[in-house]
Amino acid sequence: MPNHIRFALLLTLMLGLASCTGIPAVESPGPKTPLVVFAAGSLIQPFDALAKAFETKYPEIDVLPEYHGSIQVIRHATELHEPIDVVATADAALVPMLMYSTNNPETGQPYANWYIRYASNRLALAYNKNSKYADEITSENWVDVIALPDVKVGLADPRFDASGYRALMAVALVEQQKQNYRLFEPFVAGQFTYGLTIFRDETLTTITVPEILETRPEAHILIRGASIQLIALLESGDLDYAFEYESVIAQHGLGLLRLPAEVNLGEAAFENLYEQVQVNLDFRRFATIKPEFRGERIGYGITIPSSSPHPKEAALFIAFLLSPEGRAIMEANHHPMFETALGDGYTNLPVELQSLCVPVEER
Repeated sequence: MPNHIRFALLLTLMLGLASCTGIPAVESPGPKTPLVVFAAGSLIQPFDALAKAFETKYPEIDVLPEYHGSIQVIRHATELHEPIDVVATADAALVPMLMYSTNNPETGQPYANWYIRYASNRLALAYNKNSKYADEITSENWVDVIALPDVKVGLADPRFDASGYRALMAVALVEQQKQNYRLFEPFVAGQFTYGLTIFRDETLTTITVPEILETRPEAHILIRGASIQLIALLESGDLDYAFEYESVIAQHGLGLLRLPAEVNLGEAAFENLYEQVQVNLDFRRFATIKPEFRGERIGYGITIPSSSPHPKEAALFIAFLLSPEGRAIMEANHHPMFETALGDGYTNLPVELQSLCVPVEER
């Protein structure tokens, strides 16, 4: 008897015995629910760990993360109309600016009408062991060092990434801290084809970023679309310093120069000072929105777009993030969480998330 016939008879016999003895047939598991999470690049390591733990708890859900600069994260939902379930940005203020005011063309409803502000950070300078002047740079002279023409400095594109416009704010805040208004211009002078401008009055310093932001061939500032893209350039020695969040620097084991509390945009006690700086984008891509970013304490925001294909699973993910287990994962990855999460548009939150935060008005 040929082998393939013998195998078929044996398989039939085994299946028959299984049905006779009451042993249930093994069913293949059904397809998992895909949960698409778009997040800021500074969340890569904590959110990857969070996704792994979440999938262990909810094996029927497959988390599919993707990371970009914060503004770009939102654009994938509001301009490219991608089916995204969770949007997590490094600047919570971007959600009302770009999602509350933009309607889904399929429904006519805003892409979001709530968000949760759940985590903070501090802006800092990352460097490597071979960075120029690494043994001389301090929290007092860092602006002078990064303005030197032989020092390569990495900056995230402020048109797409929150750390980019926060870096510009930090330099302007140093001017205010030192009462020396000749620090910002040496850092940016001659670096860009179309220059950044800075205007100061008695209450507000305004930096305007041109629509076309490209560095000159001889520039010592390197621009990348997201701050996380600067890490490889630091590790390879192509950069001496880069503006990064403290959490990211710690995750990658790089040198960390902490910026003064009056400058790092991470201290609640200095919010009134941070508010004295603003970055405006002269960016026609935002045809109906005037992107103006006022300085404030760094706050990460998360929401579920109204176009989410899987809002219930998205709410489960956010609930897990805000749970003790999720908080522990974030903090194990050096990312500080707020003691109390704050909900904007609180009554619009999914009911299961309302108990995990308080309304912004009550903070």
